[in-house]
Order: sequence, then C-alpha cells, then structure tokens
Amino acid sequence: MAAYALTQAGANVVLLEAGGPWDNMSTDSAMLAWPYDSPRRGASTKERPFGEFDACIGGWDIEGEPYTRAPGSSFDWWRARMVGGRTNHWGRISLRFGPNDFRRKSIDGLGDNWPITYDDVRPYYDRVDDLVGIFGSVENLPNEPDGHFLPAPRPRCYELLVKQACDALDVTCIPARLSIITQPHNGRAACHYCGQCNRGCRTNSNFSSTNVLIGPALETGKLTLRTNAMAREVTLGSDGRANGVSYIDKTSGADQHVQARVVVLAASACESARLLLNSKSSAFPQGLANSSGVVGKYLTDTTGTDVAGFIPKLMDSFAHNEDGVGGGHLYCPWWLDNRKLDFPRGYHIEVWGGRGVPSYGFMGGIESYPDFGGHGVALKDSYRRLYGTTIGFSGRGEMVPNDKSYCELDPEAKDKWGIPVLRFHWEWSDHERLQVKHMQETFRALIDQMGGTVFSSMPTKESGYGIATGGRIIHEMGTTRMGTDPSRSVVSPNGQAHDVDNLFVADGGPFVSQADKNPTWTIMALAWRTADYIVEQRKAGAL
Repeated sequence: MAAYALTQAGANVVLLEAGGPWDNMSTDSAMLAWPYDSPRRGASTKERPFGEFDACIGGWDIEGEPYTRAPGSSFDWWRARMVGGRTNHWGRISLRFGPNDFRRKSIDGLGDNWPITYDDVRPYYDRVDDLVGIFGSVENLPNEPDGHFLPAPRPRCYELLVKQACDALDVTCIPARLSIITQPHNGRAACHYCGQCNRGCRTNSNFSSTNVLIGPALETGKLTLRTNAMAREVTLGSDGRANGVSYIDKTSGADQHVQARVVVLAASACESARLLLNSKSSAFPQGLANSSGVVGKYLTDTTGTDVAGFIPKLMDSFAHNEDGVGGGHLYCPWWLDNRKLDFPRGYHIEVWGGRGVPSYGFMGGIESYPDFGGHGVALKDSYRRLYGTTIGFSGRGEMVPNDKSYCELDPEAKDKWGIPVLRFHWEWSDHERLQVKHMQETFRALIDQMGGTVFSSMPTKESGYGIATGGRIIHEMGTTRMGTDPSRSVVSPNGQAHDVDNLFVADGGPFVSQADKNPTWTIMALAWRTADYIVEQRKAGAL
C-alpha cells in the first residue's frame, strides 16, 4: 500500500521483496485446478502448508530461515516469501476497527489507548473501500463501522441454519465483510463464485496486493521491484539519518545496497522489528530507532479456537452448488458487554461448512455420523447422505498486550545468510483463556440449537480451553508501537520513527492493540495515511 500511494503521488520507489515473483492473473494461479489434477491431490507441501495449490509460498518453517523460542514459550511464526506476501492467501475478512478499539484503556483500564482515533483513520478506510472493493451491509452497529459496500452474496443453506440459531440465542449475525468484489469495480471483473480465492484469483476479483496495488504502482513507471532481496539492515549516513537498506541478493549471494531519502519498513510486525534490531551502530547500540527499548515489545496475536459438529438437518440434501465466494457469507461481530463477563475484550465468529471443494463434510471422524456404510454401494450412499452435514465455528478475539510477549534477537542463532534471527517469548493470560472458554461454550450452544452433535469434548482449563498457539492465527501485531511519548513508543502517530525522522513503519508493528477484528484493513489504511504524511513532509522540505 505504501508503494502504491507513494508512486501515485509521483515518488520514485524501490520495493525490496525477500521472495520471488508472483502473478495471480497469469502464470501462478491454480484457481481452476481440481485436486485430482495433481498426484498429491492438492495436499500440503513444506512451502505451502495450506495445500499444494495454495497461493502463498512460505510457512511456519522455512528452510534456512529459523527462529527460536525462549524456554517455556510456544509461538509459531508464519512468513510469506513472494510478491504480495500473505495477501495472496488470507480470509479477506476486511473489518474496520471501531471507535472503542482505539481507546480500550479508557474503557477497561488495561493496556494503552492509541494516540489516534477512529475519526483520524476513517477517511483512509473509505479510500481503501473505494480502491480495493468490499462487500457487506449497512448495520449501524456502534463499534462495527459500516463502509462503502458492494452487495453481499446471499447466505448458503447451512448459513441459513446458523442465522436461525443465532437469532434464537440473541447472537448478532450479519453478512460478512470481505474484500471480494461482487460487481465490476475499477476495471476488475466481479467474482464468479468459484470459491477458490486462496489459490490466486485469475480474474483479480478478490484482493491481493500483487495486482491491485503493486501492478498499478509498476504502471506508473515510478516503481522498481527487486525480488529475492533479503534485507539485512537499514543504513545511516553521517548526519544520523537513514540513507538506505543493505540486502542480500538471494540468487547470487552478493551484498547489495539501495540508497533512499526515505526508508519505509513494511515487512510485517516481527520482520520489521528484526530489521531494526539488526541495524546496530554506535548511535543505536540497541538497534535502530530503539532508544526506548520498545522495539519487539508488546507483541500480540489474535486469539482463536474452533468447534464443529454434525447437523442432521443437512442430511439427504439434494445436489446443488453452494460454492459462493471463498469464505463465509455471514459472520457474527461481538455482541455482548464485557463489563458483565469475566474477560475484558471481545471476539467475532467466523462460520464454515457446506458442500464446497474441498468440503468440511467429514471432520471429527466417521464415528460421529449415523449409519455409516462400510464399503461399496453402502459407503457411497452414506457419503451422499452425509456430505455437507458439518458446520463449524472459529472464534477470533482480542488479546490484551502484555510485557511477557515479545521478540528479540537470539544471541547465537543466524539464518543461512548470517543474519541474526528472532527469539520469541510468549504468554497468554487469563483474559485470553477465559475469552476462548466463552467461544467454546457459545459454539457448542449454537450447534445444540441446530439439533447437532459436537465432534469434540469441551477442552479443559489445563489446556487453556483449546486456545490456539501464539502465532497460529497469523495476526501478529505490535513490536514498533506508535505513541506520543518517545520513551514508551517507537513511532509517532504518523508512523515516523521518533529517533530517525526519515524512517517510517507501515505494517502491523505500530498497532497499540489488536481489536476483535482482522487487521488487514487497518494496516492498509494506516499505511496510506503514513504515505500521505511522507508526501506532505517532502513537499514542505522537511524530509
């Protein structure tokens, strides 16, 4: 987004990408491939853990690029290595943070307020809506701001059952808000409902930065894209300002340097923190822009847990197409008052199931289903009767930042290029564990309301009620948080490093808190806001 906005303003930009080239509209999409087109039937590979045809190259374990965990900590770090990064594979759940999400300390006394408000970011949310495209519905919910929506697709059959159960239990359930266009938009074709969004959209109907942001930036003639460029450190001039980035050309192994008047880090929260920590000098012995000691601190991830069940009402369904968009047509934003609960922050619910390809029809083991035939004709008949009878729920909630969750440089370990790697410290608190307990109880109540049977038993307190391992939801935020006090923050409200005025961070690192929403829409809005500030400062001669 920063590259897009800066090139649109006339700046010459060099974009360093640690991975290889990727083009979802031509050579690299597997959108129309069937599982049987591959000997692996689409199964996962090391570099594509979500499936052989998945559009994101990377993972929790990248050969030659280790990371470590402090004793007693469990954290799994996902990284993408390709042009467009994680935007080639994500749920495209595109939610604005609400007014309360910027001021949680004022509400519950925990953490810190942001130094900006919803009104500061709202114009950029509007711009992202208009540029990228998003479907949804106007609901006038106080902390779930409406946007500039395209029409939302109708609910599928199983989602209608979910809606009925939610209504019966007073759980708010509304159309999803996804960055998938349902009408032609800015020269891009409308979604044709193949349901294969995470394989790379050949029609460019869903959002990935590859051909929605980077493509137009290249068309300006102002963008130079250098792939397979592993950034090592931000370099400083004799004046104490950033003057470029040193990187390793992964194809040749050669050290390279690109000069710049302004440096913008947008490598993801942890990778940007790693780059700053590795950029040491006599002026910054703790790492660049780290006089506060805050770089790497206050790391958060979204909380998560899942529950699925067998729904008898969906048995013996007639054959029909319910692929729709690649994601849920409904979701449940947070609907309760935390002051009446035993945990301080909320969550939203994502709904899944149905008859798509691949289906979720046989999660939980065949023993969970009735009258399951053994082989031959009886087996095939059972598949026909039971196909699409699973409904599942995934919770995605807000973590309260804590001083025990952070990343730092490992004192010994290095990657294959000799660059020190990150070591993670991680701890969930009872705030998060009790929130996940509530998720589990809610999902089980919804399945029961539909007359279903849950596949799994209620997780125990000792297991954290089934809370996902830190990093597994792939929403890591913080590490370079914004603030007005340079002793307690890394960047200003505009993303500008307190210590180095021509250095900026435009990813999830500046987040002060997580919110109960997926972060991508806010990352893009803030990145565009930071880019506008850079342009203003350049025009004023301040940079």
